[in-house]
Amino acid sequence: MNTLRLVEIMNEVLPKGVVNVVLGEAEIGNAISSHANINKVIFTGSTPTGQKIMANASNTLKRLTLELGGNDAAIVLPGADIGSIAEGIFNTAFINMGQTCAALKRLYVHESQYEEMCQKLADIAASQVVGNGLESTTTFGPIQNANQYRLVTELVEDAVNNGGRVVSGGKASSGKGYFYPPTIVADVSNGTRVVDEEQFGPVLPITSYSTVEQAVAMANDCKFGLGGSVWGSDLELASTVAKQLECGTVWINNHSEVLPNAPFGGSKMSGLGIEFGLKGLLEYTQLQVIHSKK
Repeated sequence: MNTLRLVEIMNEVLPKGVVNVVLGEAEIGNAISSHANINKVIFTGSTPTGQKIMANASNTLKRLTLELGGNDAAIVLPGADIGSIAEGIFNTAFINMGQTCAALKRLYVHESQYEEMCQKLADIAASQVVGNGLESTTTFGPIQNANQYRLVTELVEDAVNNGGRVVSGGKASSGKGYFYPPTIVADVSNGTRVVDEEQFGPVLPITSYSTVEQAVAMANDCKFGLGGSVWGSDLELASTVAKQLECGTVWINNHSEVLPNAPFGGSKMSGLGIEFGLKGLLEYTQLQVIHSKK
């Protein structure tokens, strides 16, 4: 509704036809992405839908910007101040209840601080008030739809069945609605569904590592490459590790911050093209070179 209202306001001052809104289901998207007279399509959503758009657009070779799924990894470096970074990690993992493309979705922590981090995050999660967002005491809202609610439940159950340890949450709230508490799952690693798949919901898996090289390898062992982050007190080491992560954006001691002046885009199965910044604006242009012999 906010997008519709924005377009209404824009159309109060813009010439007719400059900005239009078309609403509909998949058939509308199919028509747009395959239409011969549409030169550019920008899409934000799932990787399978992005692949369908790319296939449709191949007939006309139209330009695409695709911001697709992500399974963002974060690495906590040895010696990090757990007390000072735990809240930032929690907030960026559970922004919009984890239902954000560039939310922190996998956490790798050095074995020397693993239990401390698990407990800190569990304590923060346990302090949340899950409920109706219209109530002033609520700090944590619902999952957006039934399918995603079932997926989150399924991923947590699968993790537990494969040796995962739920240190906070893990059980759907009673009553009406798709309410699921912020859930911290420990003792899982790559190869477990909750780590390998984008949960897009209120669950954060935490994995222990022995060496930084191992952490980087596990973080990169993923078909997605939207964002990633490195957390620690040694900023030089953090910068070195950040450059090794296979993703479009890397944050240091932060995550999920998307700025209008900074280019943003994914690698691997997380999409193609750039949004925001000068590079993002240039995505809407067609380069033409004119050679004139003097």
